[in-house]
Amino acid sequence: MGATALQNTLARARDEDRAVLIGYMPAGFPDLESSVKVIEAMVRGGCDVIEVGLPYSDPMMDGPTIQRAAGQALQAGTNTDDVFRVVEATAATGAAALVMSYWNPIERYGVERFATELAKAGGTGVITPDLLPEESAQWRAASEATGLDRIHLVAPSSSDRRLALTTEACSGFVYAASLMGVTGTRAQVSSTAEELVRRTRAVTRESELPICVGLGISTSAQAAEVAAYADGVIVGAGFCQRVLDAPDLETGLLAVESFAEELAAGVRSR
Repeated sequence: MGATALQNTLARARDEDRAVLIGYMPAGFPDLESSVKVIEAMVRGGCDVIEVGLPYSDPMMDGPTIQRAAGQALQAGTNTDDVFRVVEATAATGAAALVMSYWNPIERYGVERFATELAKAGGTGVITPDLLPEESAQWRAASEATGLDRIHLVAPSSSDRRLALTTEACSGFVYAASLMGVTGTRAQVSSTAEELVRRTRAVTRESELPICVGLGISTSAQAAEVAAYADGVIVGAGFCQRVLDAPDLETGLLAVESFAEELAAGVRSR
């Protein structure tokens, strides 16, 4: 199979000597139709890649903001098939469309079925934060059969052996969690992020696998800081918070688009 939409997006950004901006939004938040409009606003503002969140009732790494957003999506009745509808709408914007999902919903839906339906919807890959590479044989086979990228996480606590094992299982990019903890905005980017990227690059030198950094990024200055050493900047809670704070959808859409513009300016300033 040829390069995926995600791989092409990252390659174009590298040719332009810049990082990509990756935005996260749960499908179905605040409702199904509105979540598509929010994602469209994120793309208009400058997001190159969208992580469509599959709402889950027992999140491990989601902080209070994303938990609230995903909770509203679940209350609205959002299911896995709805996630694929949002992915299809996301792909139609021209942005690369990923799914961020814990492993349990994928396994319950059916691994091969999930991969097939996601590819059919125009999805380019999946971020699986709780799936260990050594336990991912079934997902690797299904994703390779359908041409989807596999994105696993590394953390500051990852040993060099774990970094090598994880990055070998990835395609598209490797997700570098900038800190030990849950998602959410922070006053400053963790000092461990740059060192984690350096260590990860050391084991991906031959493959040149891109490294994207997430957790805690919430301002244009932070985005610029991370873009100076990473291939991508991942932001989620900041987008969700603007929708949660807005008195109505239209106000939320304006806030989301403006926030994306600020982050995009930071990402592209390197």
